[in-house]
Amino acid sequence: MNGWRLCGTLSLLLLGMSVTFAALHGWDVDGLRLVIRATARASLALFLLAFTASALVRMAPSAITHWQRRNRRYLGVSFAVSHVIHLAALFALASIDRELFWTLTTPANVILAGAAYLFIAAMPATSFDTTAAWLGPRKWRLLHLAGSWYIWVSFAVAVGKRLPLGPDYWAMFALIILAAALRVIAMQGRGRRAAPAVA
Repeated sequence: MNGWRLCGTLSLLLLGMSVTFAALHGWDVDGLRLVIRATARASLALFLLAFTASALVRMAPSAITHWQRRNRRYLGVSFAVSHVIHLAALFALASIDRELFWTLTTPANVILAGAAYLFIAAMPATSFDTTAAWLGPRKWRLLHLAGSWYIWVSFAVAVGKRLPLGPDYWAMFALIILAAALRVIAMQGRGRRAAPAVA
C-alpha cells in the first residue's frame, strides 16, 4: 500500500480507533484521556517513520526502507491527521473538565504545542506539488527541516518529562533519541560524500 491510499487507510484507522475508545467509555473523561494517549503514541510512531525515512534508506537500503522513503509524505500527512484528532480530544477534555485539563498541562506547554501545530499545519499544506512549487525549493527545505526538528524537540520534552511514569516512556524516549542520532549520522555521511577531494 502506497501514496494517498496508505494515508487514507491510516487516517480511517486512527479515526475508528479514537471513536471506539471514546464510545467504550461513554465519551467521558476517561475515554477522552485514552484517546489522547493513544493518538499521542500513534503520532509519535508515524512522525518517527517520516523523520527517519531518508536517513534509513541511505544507511540501510532495503525494500522496507525504500518503501518508507517513498511514502514519507503520506506518513507525515497521516501523522498530522493523528495529531489533529489528538488536539480535538484535548479540546473536548478541556470543555468537560477544565480543572483536570490544567492539572495535566501549563500555559507554557500550550504555547509550545501551539507552535508545533503551526508546523504540523504548514508542512502537510506544502507537501503537494503545487504548494511546494509556490513556496520554492529553498524555503520548502527550510520549513520542513525546522518543522521536523521542532516537532522532534516537542516529542522529546513531552515524553522526557514522563519518564518517571514507567518503562513505556523510557522505550519511547530511546526511540526519539535514536531517530535524532540516525538523522545526524546520515547528514554527516552525506556531507563527507559531498565534500570535494583535496589534491
